[in-house]
Order: sequence, then C-alpha cells, then structure tokens
Amino acid sequence: MTHKRPEDLRSARWFAPDDLRSMGHRSRAMQMGLSEEDWEGKPVIAVINTWSDLSPCHHHLRDRAEQVKRGILQAGGMPAELPVHSFSEQFLKPTSMLYRNMGAMEVEETLRSHPVDGAVLLGGCDKSTPALIMGAISMGIPFIFMPAGAMLRGNYAGQKLGSGTDVWKYWDERRAGTIGKEEWMGVQGGIARSYGTCMTMGTASTMMSIAEGWGLTLPGASSIPAPDAGHKRMAAACGRRIVDMVWEDLTPDRIITAASTRNATAVAMATGCSTNAIIHLIAMARRAGVEWGLDDLDRIGREVPVLANLRPSGKEYLMEDFFYAGGLPALMKEMSGKLDLSVTTVTGRTLGECIEGAVNYNDDVIRPMSNPLYHEGSLAVLRGNLAPDGAVIKPAAMDSRFQVHSGPAIVADNYADLKKIINDENYPMTPDHVLVLRNAGPQGGPGMPEWGMIPMPKALLKQGHRDMMRLSDARMSGTSYGACILHVAPEAFIGGPLALIKTGDIIEMNIPNRTLNVKLSAEELEERRAAWTPPEARYERGYGYMFTKHVEQADKGCDFDFLKTEFGGPVPEPEIN
Repeated sequence: MTHKRPEDLRSARWFAPDDLRSMGHRSRAMQMGLSEEDWEGKPVIAVINTWSDLSPCHHHLRDRAEQVKRGILQAGGMPAELPVHSFSEQFLKPTSMLYRNMGAMEVEETLRSHPVDGAVLLGGCDKSTPALIMGAISMGIPFIFMPAGAMLRGNYAGQKLGSGTDVWKYWDERRAGTIGKEEWMGVQGGIARSYGTCMTMGTASTMMSIAEGWGLTLPGASSIPAPDAGHKRMAAACGRRIVDMVWEDLTPDRIITAASTRNATAVAMATGCSTNAIIHLIAMARRAGVEWGLDDLDRIGREVPVLANLRPSGKEYLMEDFFYAGGLPALMKEMSGKLDLSVTTVTGRTLGECIEGAVNYNDDVIRPMSNPLYHEGSLAVLRGNLAPDGAVIKPAAMDSRFQVHSGPAIVADNYADLKKIINDENYPMTPDHVLVLRNAGPQGGPGMPEWGMIPMPKALLKQGHRDMMRLSDARMSGTSYGACILHVAPEAFIGGPLALIKTGDIIEMNIPNRTLNVKLSAEELEERRAAWTPPEARYERGYGYMFTKHVEQADKGCDFDFLKTEFGGPVPEPEIN
C-alpha cells in the first residue's frame, strides 16, 4: 500500500520544481546519460558502498552493488551508488575504531546532502555495521542494511580453521615451540579462502546478527556466506524492498525501539557475541534515542544462554555451519520466548512473522534452550573500585577456573612495555598473576585498539599454560578468547582508577557477583591520585585532535559527545539553491 505521493519524495525537491536550480540538477543528471524517465516520480535510492581495494571483507561489494541496483530498477526506483569509508579492519592503523565515528558522520552527511529517498547500506566488517547504521539512524530516511556475509571455512592439513581464533591459538603454539614455520605458513595460506568477513562469531558476524535481530535486514540475510549465490539474490531483494519502504515511509524510528533493542541484545547474547557488541549496541541505541547501557546488557546477559555453538565460544563450528543449520532465523525461533515478536522489521512484517517458518537443521550447531552451550549470555559487566563505570568480560570463552580469581598485578603502561613482558621467557610470574595493560582506551590508545586480548606470556606458555587473567582499558577482537577483562571505564589516560595501580597490587574478580576491585583502601587510592600526572595529549591537530576532545567513554558507546541524540535537536534539511 502506497502512503507517500511522488511529489512528497525528498528527491523531488531537487528535480521537480520548474526553476533555475532544479534545471541545473536535471541538466547535470542528463550529462551522465540519464533522462527524466530515470527520476521522474521515482524514489532515488542511495547504494552506500564500503568496497575498496584494501578491504578483503568487502571485496565482493562492487559486484553486490550491481545486484542491489538491479533490484531497485526492478521495483521502479532510481539507484545511485555512493562510496564511503571502507573500514578495513586488517589495514587501518592505529585501529579501525578510531574511524567508526568519522564513518558514521560521512554516512549521515552523504545521505543528507544528496537527493535520496532511501538507502541500502553495504557493509559487514567490524566497524562498518555500526558506522553505517549510526549514520543512517541520525539521518532518519528509510534504509536496509545488507550484510557482506562471512567468508568460507578455512582449511589446513584437514583441519577447519576459524579466522582470528585459530590465529591466536597457533601463534601461542609457535611461541611455545610446539609448531614450526612450515605449519605456521600453512595456516597463513589456508585461513582466509574467500572474500567476506571473519567466519567465526567475531565482531563482524556479531554485528551483522545484531542488525538482523533488530529488524534492519531481510530475514536470514546475516547468515548467508559471502560467496553463496543466495547472497547475490539477497542483494537484489534488498534493492526491491527499499523502494517499497520509501513509499511506505518505513523510517528507522518505527523499527529501532526499546523493544527491538532488547531483541537485538538478546540475540547478541545467544550468539556468543563479541565483546565489541557492547560498545556498538550502546552507541547505536543512543543514536536512536533509546536509553541503553551496561546494566541493560548485563541483565539480558544473565537471562539469555549461549545457543550458537560457534568459535570462539564453541570449539567446532563456524558461520558456514551456522548457515546450513538454519542461520539466525532458526536461532531466533529457538529463543522466541526471550524475544518481542510483535516488533516491526524492514520487511513491514513483524519479527514473529519473519521467523515463523524457520527450521533448526542441526541442534548441535544451534542449541535449543534446554541444552545451551553456556548457561548465561556471552558477556558479563563487572563493576568495583577499579571500574566504577564498568568493565566487560566474556565468560563463555575462557577457562572456567577464573570465574572467581585473585592475584598480584603486573602492570604495563603501554603496548611496547607489555611486549617486553610477554616475550621474556624468564619473567617472574605465575598463572595466578594478573597482566595489566593501561593507557589503551578511547583517548589513550588512541581509538581503543584491540590490544586487550593480551598474548599469553612466553614464561607461562613454556610451562604449558594457555590462559591467565588479563586486564585493560582496551578492546579485543571478537574472534579472541581467554580470561580478558576489557573496556575498563573510566580509562587510565583520563585518570581512571586503572591509572593508579602498581605491580604487586592484588586484583580481585568475581564474575558471579559481577565485581572487579583492587585491594586498596579509598584513602590509598586518593593518595595515589594526588601524585598522578596526566599524560601528554596524543594529537595536536586534525581528526585525531577532534576525536580525543569529543569521544565518550566505553560505557557510553565511544560516540562523539556532539552527535548524541540530545545535542542540538534535529538537523535541518539542506537548502536547495
């Protein structure tokens, strides 16, 4: 059913009036070989593409954009491909997280400044999903997120390889001397066999799943492997559907609600999600005006078990197996009692209608609620005198003996110092020590790099140990595992309690009680604070300067303070002149 008239289209402000400026718009469109038949009375759909030659996860999106355009044309729309930042996780330094907010601003302003009525967002590599969605939410026009999809399973010597997860595992073994260079090079050549994102339940698969759980993708879209022919068909279907969404005026505020945000969080927990999900979920929800924070995430984490038996929480399966088992619709069907099935999705139908026919074809890959992989959700939020604003840990992906732990700290002020400690085979430590990295948060990193999955020290690897308690104000890759406490807030760089601890201080963690403390009195902490000297600023100019001046802490989602919903009210539409 059509709700919007052609003359009400946003793009009509550029093309329809019989005046000087609109004549210029039409003539320049004709310069590109277009004619009135291309735009008159038709929605103009932006195909926001994160393809680049240095983004292996998105290397197929140049082709997928053509499939999306095909669908738009089939449905009677006019496609317009617009490139944005590629968010290459592998090659961006110091970290892609530094550029998430820049990308979100680029998406928002690209959509606002061009004559477009709706958008299909093409992305999937870690920071691309939240950046694309944050920008599109803030713009407010109808959009669909089209997931890039995971790559095929890795393979070496007959063994399945999972990107990231097996890199860390085999690197530990090489450093321990149990494998040599030949095996290491074999893993290198077999672990990434196709285009697409990491095929473990890392940050990429987590965020694509969250987008679907939120109702922002077509049903099943987040689980289709990137090289599968069904991925091309899904891309074309996104193009067809967005045209109808424009006529229906199905804007993001009708989809992203408090109820759908609870759904997205519950889905994340059931998948065994990346720790990065917490930061991005909070940032995206806040952009939509939904109050959402660490306590909400922890509460749902206690209620929803891990059902997806995927690495790194699981030991065997990867995203390709998850797809064959029925994908995210099957998982949501299994956990339907934990979801609000009445929420609206980009299909125009309810979530319940979207998953009604879903089937679980392998109940070892997608566990039923009666037989979860882990009894609680993937993540836990810790608080205490060391993290008054919270810290995060992934209990499902660590040695269970660290559920309750106390040990002396070994403190590194930066990553260079940390490397000296972990590479010293004779460093005096035991598996009960707590290895601490600080000054690696949003401002200290800068950009909060993925240094929180601190490699196991050689001194312990040689003794046969493969896990220990590690603590930082950094993030870690969603493909990582181990007893790593992350996102300590406030961060050390701005004077958080992490800045005050010393080697030898006793760190105490209790996951069941959700506590994280240093065994020091309030008086001792205050004395140390009085003696603390703030570090020098990281940047004096450019984007880095803007980032460090305006980025919020991890518990607020690391968005810019001037982009939050409450700031300044709605952004006006551009003048057409």
